[in-house]
Amino acid sequence: MIDSHTHLFLCERGEDELVASAREEGVGRMLNVGLGGEANEEAIAGAERHDEVFASVGCHPTSATGFDDAQAEEISRLAAHERVRAIGETGIDYYRESASAEDQRRAFVAQIGVAREHGMPVVIHARDPEGERTASDEAFRILDQHADGLAVILHCFLAPWRVEHAIERGWHCSFSGIVTYPAADQLREAAETVPDELLLVETDAPYLAPQPVRGRPNEPRHVTATARAVAELRGVAYEDLEATVEANARALFDW
Repeated sequence: MIDSHTHLFLCERGEDELVASAREEGVGRMLNVGLGGEANEEAIAGAERHDEVFASVGCHPTSATGFDDAQAEEISRLAAHERVRAIGETGIDYYRESASAEDQRRAFVAQIGVAREHGMPVVIHARDPEGERTASDEAFRILDQHADGLAVILHCFLAPWRVEHAIERGWHCSFSGIVTYPAADQLREAAETVPDELLLVETDAPYLAPQPVRGRPNEPRHVTATARAVAELRGVAYEDLEATVEANARALFDW
């Protein structure tokens, strides 16, 4: 099994314990996703210490205040590291008001450019205010304008009303523990709809623990609970879903 999106450097338990526990649960690869600044360096350091771990580097939209060419150049420099396999997470977040819309857009477009420069997938974060679709719809619009021909990963996919849009463009949809929550009926329908070749699963650890461990800190090992739920939704054996997402991640991240 794979975890297409985690943050080892934010988890409560030590990195060695996290990786060992994931290994015991059959999780053989994980993408340690940077958020900007020192977090990018931490993501890479974790990847250097463990064969199972690879890194993504970027600037989270909530940290995009004052984003400039120097920050884009720094992300590009880090992207040349042999353990870095993706750019992001980047995108649009209107749930928190910690960076202006203009700064978020500028950072987003710049990171799409870095991904294109390095021939890497771009990892997308989109979070809406309660009851709205503004951030997700804007993120999709920017991707349509700037990401043609790029591999796109819609991390923690939460826009079921846009699933056909994503499928038409060949964007990967990565499902987190939210798909296991009782109220997530529309998201489960989306998880059934996504074609095999565009499907991923993730933890977003330490956040969004799946239902069996909900309320506790999430960890990469818990991706198996999400994967089992998605396999059941799709009417396939866990082993078949495991082979599908492993193949998709291998093609995206070359690991």
